[in-house]
Amino acid sequence: IKWFDLAEARDSRMRRGILPLLIRPRKAHTRVFKRTFYESMSRSAPIVIPPAGEHKGTLIFLHGLGDTGFGWEDVGNMVQEACPGVKVVLPHAPSRPITLNGGMRMPGWYDIAELSDKGTADVEGLEDTKKIITGLIEKEINEAKIASNQIILGGFSQGAASSLYTGLQLDHKLAGIIALSGYLPLPKAGDTSSLVLADANKTTPILMCHGDADQVVRFSWGKKSFAALQSLLGEKAVEFHVYPGMAHSACMEEIQEIIKFVRKTILTQKL
Repeated sequence: IKWFDLAEARDSRMRRGILPLLIRPRKAHTRVFKRTFYESMSRSAPIVIPPAGEHKGTLIFLHGLGDTGFGWEDVGNMVQEACPGVKVVLPHAPSRPITLNGGMRMPGWYDIAELSDKGTADVEGLEDTKKIITGLIEKEINEAKIASNQIILGGFSQGAASSLYTGLQLDHKLAGIIALSGYLPLPKAGDTSSLVLADANKTTPILMCHGDADQVVRFSWGKKSFAALQSLLGEKAVEFHVYPGMAHSACMEEIQEIIKFVRKTILTQKL
């Protein structure tokens, strides 16, 4: 398996997307520059990779904590090139204080106090993100004239968690949900009944992918989320792909699974 680590990402812009974990910039002016950059990015319009030819569907993909949409632009281009009728939308998370990182501001879809399945999710932050995602979906419906069941919502890490939380509660029927190296955030820790599901997406297919060497969003946490989703939606609704030796990253095999999923749910084509 070829995976992309943080060093390679500096050149390819395919960054891992969660926490420059507890790393502090050494100089104050560097800290100010990063804060200013992230705050300006959070106000920027999403990156949009247009479809080639007829617009048949849209993939909205959310980056992880501490990243921006640019971190996944290369992957977005790969997906679009393999699925010419698909538009890819890569939004930027707002800048917010992150408790786990000592209260430092960085792009985040919600606050994180601890990296554990025993913690309670930041419902207020997740609800704010749900409004952002809903706005992007409704823009596709109203302006691009794309039906909601031709839209896939997905993300990496915190973006994956946001996609699961939002997608399962949306009144708009989606084509699918993608969760890479992520987990299912619950309003009450360990209580799946605390997440109120909308009828619209109880049968929506979900693609989950996770590296078994992930030390950030632990592999065990991903498996527990997979099991929780199966209990909520049924075994056939969710597929879970494991990548041996992969840490909190992405790999080419995983990207191929995304492409297969997009083709199956939007383009109904086979590799």
